[in-house]
Amino acid sequence: MKSLVIDADRHTPDTLDAVYVEQHDIETRAGECRVAVTLAGICGTDLQILQGYAGFSGVPGHEFVGVVETAPDGDRHWIGKRVVGEINIGCGTCDWCRADTANHCPTRTVLGIVGRAGAFASHLSLPAGNFHIVPDTLDDEAAVLVEPTAAACEILTQVDIGPRARVGVVGDGRMALLVGQVLRTTGADVTLFGKHDWKLQVARDLGLDAKRSADDVPTSTFDVTVDVTGRPAGLSRAMELVRPRGTVVMKSTFHGETPITLWPAIVDEVTLVGSRCGPFADAIALLTGGQVHIGPLLAGTYPLEEFGTAFNAARSELKVLLQP
Repeated sequence: MKSLVIDADRHTPDTLDAVYVEQHDIETRAGECRVAVTLAGICGTDLQILQGYAGFSGVPGHEFVGVVETAPDGDRHWIGKRVVGEINIGCGTCDWCRADTANHCPTRTVLGIVGRAGAFASHLSLPAGNFHIVPDTLDDEAAVLVEPTAAACEILTQVDIGPRARVGVVGDGRMALLVGQVLRTTGADVTLFGKHDWKLQVARDLGLDAKRSADDVPTSTFDVTVDVTGRPAGLSRAMELVRPRGTVVMKSTFHGETPITLWPAIVDEVTLVGSRCGPFADAIALLTGGQVHIGPLLAGTYPLEEFGTAFNAARSELKVLLQP
């Protein structure tokens, strides 16, 4: 067994020092299942963790597809199943958990982010209740993107977006391209804004309307805007583009302070919505149904031992995968 490890006590933010592959036994927690990881995806949150986000120490990674190897009594029917997994593990007894919102449990652990070893490893541990079976029609590369696609689907559980809505997605990275595709399924008029010509071309290849962020677009134009940049400037742009009484969705994890002028939100009565995680079943349905395409996003797969090359690629490319 092997894992990619970040030693937070020795780690210098935004570097790969004190990041290493370790051969060791991987603990399967009591009452949980052991999963052999087939593929794992590098996302923006993982890059933020390298910059010091959440003070994480241990094994990062939360996007994965794998096969269940062991399970406790009562869950043994999962053994041999190809699965993806929801990343929040709550206490199971608090009001949040009883309301099926373990992602807000005050004592939760989060795979590869808070208090729990993650998916950049040959094996991981999760409760069976977090699993979703991957349909045979969905290949491993697409299955890895169930988690971020679910995060995009979460927007539709929070904001009413109808077929006549005008939606602006600020950002042209991997998450923005998923968000654009998911929101398009409502029939809304979706425009994606970015600053990288080649990424904007990927968006157009996916059938999205895409413009450079600096293009002359009237302010206060969109009913809903979504910031998927992970940068303060992106949130400011989303605020500029939304109409009075519109909604701005914040769909980025950003390590550090985010200076922003909020008085326009007050004057224009703009609703600000934080958004993370999301419904896996909806994501699987969109991916298997061909409404969300991931092929143009895939930029390469690297062995776990080549994590340095993989992380560097993920900073400039779209979706980079690790193979333990």
